[in-house]
Amino acid sequence: MASVTLSSSAAERVATIAARQGAPAMLRLSVEGGGCAGFQYKFGLETALEDDDIVTETDGVKLIVDMVSLDLLDGSEVDFVSNLGGASFQVKNPQAASGCGCGTSFSV
Repeated sequence: MASVTLSSSAAERVATIAARQGAPAMLRLSVEGGGCAGFQYKFGLETALEDDDIVTETDGVKLIVDMVSLDLLDGSEVDFVSNLGGASFQVKNPQAASGCGCGTSFSV
């Protein structure tokens, strides 16, 4: 079965954001057409699961990916990175043949 994982730092950040918003600690990652490289990642807190969702859990935080997006994300890890340029969620996607400078879109 295909999979996508959530790093401990990403799980901690999702838990913090969810607690502030009084929402469940569930992050949805999906892939949409667009962006400067062809596909773009979309992140959002989720309150409910769909029938075709794949769910993985790290430190009590759920990462949710729909079956269509999973084909483009298989083997990926979602990380939360903080540096001088700012802080953001990043996807380490082994299927991405190339990406854009901002790291939010990719091509296969």
